[in-house]
Amino acid sequence: MTTAFGSALKDWRTRRRLSQLELALRAGTTQRHVSFMESGRSVPGRGMVVRVAESLQLPLRERNALLLSAGYAPTYPETDLSDPALRPVLDALERLLDGHEPYPAIVVDRFGDLVATNKAADVLTEGAAPELLEPPVNVLRLALHPRGMAPRIGNFDDWARHVLERPRQEHAKAPHPRHAELLAELEGYLPGPPNLDADHLGFAVPLVLRTSRGEMRLLTAITTFATAVDVTVSELRLETFLPADDETAHILTR
Repeated sequence: MTTAFGSALKDWRTRRRLSQLELALRAGTTQRHVSFMESGRSVPGRGMVVRVAESLQLPLRERNALLLSAGYAPTYPETDLSDPALRPVLDALERLLDGHEPYPAIVVDRFGDLVATNKAADVLTEGAAPELLEPPVNVLRLALHPRGMAPRIGNFDDWARHVLERPRQEHAKAPHPRHAELLAELEGYLPGPPNLDADHLGFAVPLVLRTSRGEMRLLTAITTFATAVDVTVSELRLETFLPADDETAHILTR
């Protein structure tokens, strides 16, 4: 009889497009054992569940869920951002944000909700409707909403699809109702098929943004805590905006 763990294991293995043998080799076990775990004929130990979760490259939140489905307590803590224990992490992020000035930088959670910004990030929120800037600010909605950044984005077609890549990937890796709801909303803001013009950089999609200071071309880079063992910290993303040309750098520096 299939167990909750067995069903979850098979579902994740299928999502990752791994055969039972491939997963067994990664987890240091046998195909027979994987088959028995999926069918409910074998009850895995805690260590095996952790190894399987690591082999499937599950996010920490989903590793905890897999442990629970097998009847074990979660391994990875989930600390609230207001907890003093996370103060060193937030202080480090603030130093990174300040150090990136005069270029814009933001910190968001797994749903794209804004956690922190630097002063230069005001170029992103310029002219946005007040209701879109009410906490919690969702930067994905702000980027694509017709009363947000959208009217000021010169290459909205391409940028909109770039913005949606990450939440789509996150939802594919670890489906969540809020991701599904947010994606449905955001996809409603998309135009027709993409039309890459001669200004497309090829290696990255620039953000062409019209501002009161002049038109800017920005490239983005994302930083995560690769060695995080706390669910909350593992889901934070530092997104930095870098000038794609000398004129943009001059505007921001000035």
